[in-house]
Amino acid sequence: MSTDDLKKAMRREAKAARSTAFARLGAGAAQEIARHGIGFARRPAPAIVSGFLSIGEEIDPTPLMQRLLGEGYRLCLPVMEGKARPLVFRAWSPGDPLAETTWGIREPLPEAPVLDPDIVLGPLLAFDAQGYRLGYGGGFYDRTLARLRALKPIVSIGIAFDEQKVDAVPHVDYDERLDWVLTPAGPLECGKDAG
Repeated sequence: MSTDDLKKAMRREAKAARSTAFARLGAGAAQEIARHGIGFARRPAPAIVSGFLSIGEEIDPTPLMQRLLGEGYRLCLPVMEGKARPLVFRAWSPGDPLAETTWGIREPLPEAPVLDPDIVLGPLLAFDAQGYRLGYGGGFYDRTLARLRALKPIVSIGIAFDEQKVDAVPHVDYDERLDWVLTPAGPLECGKDAG
């Protein structure tokens, strides 16, 4: 079975696991994520943090982003510029106008300044202890993390339910690893104690 086929099969299982966790924890997960903050990333304000606006059963990172704004971080959100292209990030604060795009994703308007984040918060379907993430299959975050890492040191943090952890995410050479995963139970540093 190819890596792509393995990923497709895992996506089905991961969506079911996330759905169960979402039904059990709901909005409480977002509050737990916010309570932890991102001090573990050791990138103090005024670093630029890219968040995301949740869709479906993703954990809503908005409470965390509001906390970070209050701590002096600058915020931005991802913007899709086309298939097979890295994401671009535009400045955003709660209350700023948004445009709805593909898959119901909300993005800042084109007038918002472009920023290159120091910390990238990202959604996922599954993750493993080594930091490999299973996304939706478009490769947007892999391309984006590769682009940003070529520019400067960044910290990538997946936002997930604890139930989304798996033994191993199928991956190929160009799949970018996360540095951390933040779950309702707390932050997990990827590649540590993964043996």
